Amino acid sequence: MVNNSNSLPRLITTTGMSFNYCTPELKPFEYAGYGRLVTIPSTPFEEASTGGELPLHWVQKVIVDKRFASTVNKDGRTLIPPTLAEFAKTFEGDLQTALGSHVTLQYGDKPEKGSIFLTIDTDTEFSDVAGRPSSEGYSLSVTKEGITIAGASPLGAWWGTRSVLQAAATGDNKIPYGTGVDTPGWGTRGVMLDIARHYYSPEFLVDMCSHLSFFKQNTFQLHLTDNLPVDFTKHSEEYGNNVYSGFRLSSEDPALAGLSSAANESYTRAVFDDIQQKCAARGVTVFPEIEAPGHALAITQWKPQLALAHDISMLNLSHPETLPSVQSIWETFLPWFHTDTVHIGADEYDSDFIDVYIDFVNDMNKFMSAQSPPKKMFSWGTFPRELNQTDINKDVTIQHWTGWMDNALPDYLNKGFNMVNSDDAFYIVGKSSVNGGYPRELNLTRIFAGNPAGGAYAPNIFDSKNATNNPPRDHPGVLGHIAAQWNDLGPNATTVSEAYYAWRDTLPGLADKQWGGDLTLEEYESVFDTIHAAIPAQNLDRSIRSRSDTIAHYKFDSHPKNLGKINDYSGNGYHATLRGCSISHSAVKFDGKCYIETPLQSKGRNYTLSFSVKPTSDKSGALFTGKDSILTTGNGDSKQVTLSAGGEAYSVDYSFPVGSWTDVSLIGAGKQTFLTVKTEGGEASTIEIKTILGMLGNGLSPDVIAIEAPFATIGRGFEGFMKDVVLKQTASI
Repeated sequence: MVNNSNSLPRLITTTGMSFNYCTPELKPFEYAGYGRLVTIPSTPFEEASTGGELPLHWVQKVIVDKRFASTVNKDGRTLIPPTLAEFAKTFEGDLQTALGSHVTLQYGDKPEKGSIFLTIDTDTEFSDVAGRPSSEGYSLSVTKEGITIAGASPLGAWWGTRSVLQAAATGDNKIPYGTGVDTPGWGTRGVMLDIARHYYSPEFLVDMCSHLSFFKQNTFQLHLTDNLPVDFTKHSEEYGNNVYSGFRLSSEDPALAGLSSAANESYTRAVFDDIQQKCAARGVTVFPEIEAPGHALAITQWKPQLALAHDISMLNLSHPETLPSVQSIWETFLPWFHTDTVHIGADEYDSDFIDVYIDFVNDMNKFMSAQSPPKKMFSWGTFPRELNQTDINKDVTIQHWTGWMDNALPDYLNKGFNMVNSDDAFYIVGKSSVNGGYPRELNLTRIFAGNPAGGAYAPNIFDSKNATNNPPRDHPGVLGHIAAQWNDLGPNATTVSEAYYAWRDTLPGLADKQWGGDLTLEEYESVFDTIHAAIPAQNLDRSIRSRSDTIAHYKFDSHPKNLGKINDYSGNGYHATLRGCSISHSAVKFDGKCYIETPLQSKGRNYTLSFSVKPTSDKSGALFTGKDSILTTGNGDSKQVTLSAGGEAYSVDYSFPVGSWTDVSLIGAGKQTFLTVKTEGGEASTIEIKTILGMLGNGLSPDVIAIEAPFATIGRGFEGFMKDVVLKQTASI
């Protein structure tokens, strides 16, 4: 957050100070008297001396400055930047979904009473913390007449709309009169997700972009290729060839046949294009990474001759086919990527081959530079060199990730390299902490007190323990920060939603620091829930609106006038539809083909799904199915009750008895999932559903797993009876 406008009143800022503004007597927007709105990130804002506030329900229209309606931001990484008009259209929808404000979209050349006017400021020199020009800055003016947002570019104006939505959400749909100018301190802000060792649906990735965008994060790095990090030197080549690897892009080019992951766990060009387009529509650039020459098992499984003899997860850079093969992969996929910058990985290679590694990175940089138009390139910080040694070309941006691979300040920044900070102080590795590894969630305390010199974390903090290893805040070589989440333990270690929950409560706080905001921890916690509830265009929580604890209740009371309708007795109106089944004595008879269809899909944390079931055969069938999971009476030849998510099956040591009733509750309680069963005349017993982690060749370990309740269809493929289905939004263990 940088205040650097000469065209508006100079703002009172709190940068570098330590105030605790959170008091019970003040509403969040009333902190503006201290020089900012308590949004996430914080927004510089000087409240009008006259006081007063604008009710958002009084705003009737969004007006796009017709002079700039087709203007796009030409200074960002994306090659598909939205126009000001396109951002305005998205904002119009967000006002309705986030705040319930119904407005019309119009075009004009000036603000009108009761409007939000979106325009471009061509006069103000917006600059970041290092004095670099920024196209992401904006000014915000709120008066009794309405709101004006003037961006350095359409993207800057878009970030201004995020401030308006958040300020209104925390201010009871009112925003104080005043003015502010806001510019991010750094141009690269966001996250990296390892989608190579765990597949994520396109819908999830797009929803994550909506989440990132709301907190002004502009980069979603997708780690597209990798493998489980087994010590291949201790295992046979046959063993290594069966280790899980992922290459998530699926090309029809016959020259790449056999490279991609299975069709249901990879993205076609059309699908990947759709992901990028939808993310760009919200100001987020998908930043692709194809990893080589290490972590390259997917490539060596495709072309075994390219592997190092002692470790088949690494490419033999001395083999004459290696560089042409890697470049052929990039030649195929570069046209897919709507960004001027790509990432070649280049992480954790064999230290016996440093010289050929350096040559490989430089050869790839020449290759990218020769594209039309030229591509910029990132690589992970690996093998820093002495001044008298051949080094990586300084046109390559280095992504730092750990102090045991490089010391960012002397190894790269002092030599003139540009860097993005992904220090492992903010690493997440799904479930790895079972053996004392990286944590499962971001550390909120470290975000707000992670500077070893005192104060909050910031992108210039490469070393969270030794302040002398960190450059000054305004160092021109520091481009920003990306927080990484890895899936070293593979696809069964976590569910899709667990990746989101690892970031849910803490990532917005880090977004404040990536932008350059100055929220305190107390302020952040005071507004988080309210702002989180306003995030538009996603439902990653899988929440369901309900008037009470009971979301849906199906008693299956048959009536000839129902005509297939199954009444919901919760009061929410989530009536279901009978598809071919019969009802008798308040029980539905399923024949393996008929089913019940509900208007819902999934319920996220927390929930209790209870029902009674009586199978008439031991044939495996689905009891409940949703977009995120499926509960079945068995799994293949196994008769064990199984809850599946993301293509992974999580079974319990229990089978439903055929021919008798069992009362069942599927319970999601925070990070855990349980199954409670009670047979006729028996005692109730509760079993925790767990995942079994493969500890990278070091045995197995059971661990918690959080799985959503499936609730889109009931009984599809099941043979037997079911009665009294109830879904609640609390966990009853």
